[in-house]
Amino acid sequence: MRATKRGMARRARHRGARFAAATAVAASLGAISLGTQAGFSPGAGAANPAIKSLADAHLGCSGVEGEGYWQVSASGGVFTNGAAVFYGSEGGATLNKPIVGIAPSVDGRGYWLVASDGGVFSFGDAPFEGSTGAIHLNAPIVGLVPTPDGQGYWLVASDGGVFSFGDASFYGSEGGTKLNQPIVGLAATKDGRGYWLVAADGGVFSFGDAPFYGSLGAKTLNAPIAAIAPARNGNGYVLAARDGGVFTFGASGFYGSAAGQTTAPVTGVAGTFFGNGYTLTTSNGSVYNFGDSSFCGVSGNASTNSPIVGLAFY
Repeated sequence: MRATKRGMARRARHRGARFAAATAVAASLGAISLGTQAGFSPGAGAANPAIKSLADAHLGCSGVEGEGYWQVSASGGVFTNGAAVFYGSEGGATLNKPIVGIAPSVDGRGYWLVASDGGVFSFGDAPFEGSTGAIHLNAPIVGLVPTPDGQGYWLVASDGGVFSFGDASFYGSEGGTKLNQPIVGLAATKDGRGYWLVAADGGVFSFGDAPFYGSLGAKTLNAPIAAIAPARNGNGYVLAARDGGVFTFGASGFYGSAAGQTTAPVTGVAGTFFGNGYTLTTSNGSVYNFGDSSFCGVSGNASTNSPIVGLAFY
């Protein structure tokens, strides 16, 4: 697979490193917030969170300082919501393998798409630092996570293998380990000197300076885990299950879940800029917002010809 040419940046935004969504059993458990409550914001539309001060008056979905998010489909189509800008996609292209995830650049003026064979497509100001598209893999790639400065990224495979590109350092993996369930996602620490892997059974593996805050590896789940997102301050993480259940660990706050409310499997989770909420997306393009996450629209079934597989928020 090839890397696309960078699109022209049409938006001047400067923010810190973003949360990335993307796609084994730990030895002990920590405190768990089980996502069984209602309080979801359905994809058909939800009210924006109340503005508590002028400091966060830019919250919302329009304007120079607006919030927004991208959704990506398995066919490579990219759908923009709110203030998220379209920088290009692989929609309509012939792909060797389906797209499995999307991650934003540091300033939100670009993004990466990654396919299950490890092919990486870069758009806007997201730099291409390499891929596994031409390498024989033991297991498919399930996600891409950028480094804090956006000059590199990790790819993670379902067997726990981790591949580092650019300034992303390798801190270990579960490649070659016998796992109870496949790995479904990776999240990086705030300083980029470590990362967590999460498996479909909720098992969490910590590498580098990533502390272990707990897992669901010994719990019976109603549905498999689909994705992981780190806490804004790096001291925790959120796990999202395919049925909309949300599980929080460490400093990650629990703001509600979509358990029992979704009409399609959850495929992605992303944190917010202030770290006081999170957003879920499902395979049919529905979006569920919690905490300070703004509802900015959905791709919807009418706009997609393949399932939505990922979400990137800024």
